[in-house]
Amino acid sequence: MAAAGAGALSEGGAGAIDYSVHEAWNEATNVYLLAVLASLALLVYARRNKRKIMRIFTLPPAAEAPQEPNFYDSMKKIRLRQQLEMYSMARKYDQQQPQKQTDSVQLSVE
Repeated sequence: MAAAGAGALSEGGAGAIDYSVHEAWNEATNVYLLAVLASLALLVYARRNKRKIMRIFTLPPAAEAPQEPNFYDSMKKIRLRQQLEMYSMARKYDQQQPQKQTDSVQLSVE
């Protein structure tokens, strides 16, 4: 029995196959270990720099969004300008009206 085992070990085929399997297993586990470490490093980076990462994903909507608000802002400004013009016209009219009324009142008093 011992001789048969020694004979099997002396043959290069069986020993080389076992070694190559172990070598391939070691390489595979090293690759998996690197992948796990890289994913953990990315996870830690993502937690620390969450705001920077969120900026990347929110920029395209932010670039499109100012077009509509600018339109609405300009409409608000136009409406505000119209309101201010109407207010100033009303103030001028109100300032002119009391003078005429006071004149008419003064005329009626005299």
